[in-house]
Amino acid sequence: MKHLLNTLYVTLQETYLTRDGETVLIRHDKATRLRIPIHTLQGIICFGQVACSPPLLGLCGQRGVMVSFFSLNGRFLARVQGPVSGNVLLRREQYRRADDAEKSAEITRSLVAGKIANSRSVMLRAAREQTDAALSAPLRRAASHMGGLLRHLENTLSVDQMRGIEGDASRTYFDVFDIMILNQKDYFFFKERSRRPPMDAMNALLSFLYTLLVHDVASALEGVGLDPAVGYLHRDRPGRPSLALDLMEEFRSVIADRLALTLINRRQVRRQGFMASESGGITMDDNTRKEVLSAYQNRKQETLTHPFIGETIPLGLVPHVQALLLARYLRGDLDAYPPFRWK
Repeated sequence: MKHLLNTLYVTLQETYLTRDGETVLIRHDKATRLRIPIHTLQGIICFGQVACSPPLLGLCGQRGVMVSFFSLNGRFLARVQGPVSGNVLLRREQYRRADDAEKSAEITRSLVAGKIANSRSVMLRAAREQTDAALSAPLRRAASHMGGLLRHLENTLSVDQMRGIEGDASRTYFDVFDIMILNQKDYFFFKERSRRPPMDAMNALLSFLYTLLVHDVASALEGVGLDPAVGYLHRDRPGRPSLALDLMEEFRSVIADRLALTLINRRQVRRQGFMASESGGITMDDNTRKEVLSAYQNRKQETLTHPFIGETIPLGLVPHVQALLLARYLRGDLDAYPPFRWK
């Protein structure tokens, strides 16, 4: 439970976080609303107009608590963290492989295979649950195409070629994504992926969940001593956590997409919770954001049997297990990186 309940999400606007000894104080309207011991936290995520005192940021840096700042609609702004820790030899190996085309291709193949396999499983489950044969057929055709892409990955390919396959898989998946939305179709629909800003409610919900997920993955990578910024599938770019985005591809459909569909299909979120921003995009109101955060935390507590280690673990620990497996592969303890495959 430690890894699941160790992140503080702050969404209440005009909130100020400060330090009292070894405790984080959450203050609003000149009153202390919450006290949390620093040793119970591994991350703090602040949305919108939320500020932190310099003494608190210093304490978080000393204790290895990462503080991230996002806009109200979930766009990443900045991250504050303390001195880099972990095995320098591991990070050096990570960097060497990122500069080696052949070794980068080995890791990229596993990452893309995990993404395609999990996206395919999500579509097949949706097809089984769909009572209308006219709607289940496109899902099955898309899943069949994804199966062909998985077989194509068995060939010797460059990283750029595998990026092309990953792009093909994403287009195939999102082409049928709207079919998996079963309720509230007059407002929650999916035509194409849009972000920065998201132009409809479905994309706003997906972007918010992806933001939460990439933060969790980045924390998991840092926890084993890897650098979240240097990846293999995603090219390096200033300010982008490329390795976190790499690893997140395996979990995106299973954790974020299925949760978004559940929230809409079960009417846990409604159109009243979404509004147009000044930029023309769509954002969520505070109550909807809190509902999504609560559902996200609950989703991470669901258990499953990990296909590689064979143990029953909470879903929220899967990024931590995969980060550890990647680190062991880079150290030479494993012959290949085993991607997470959901069934």
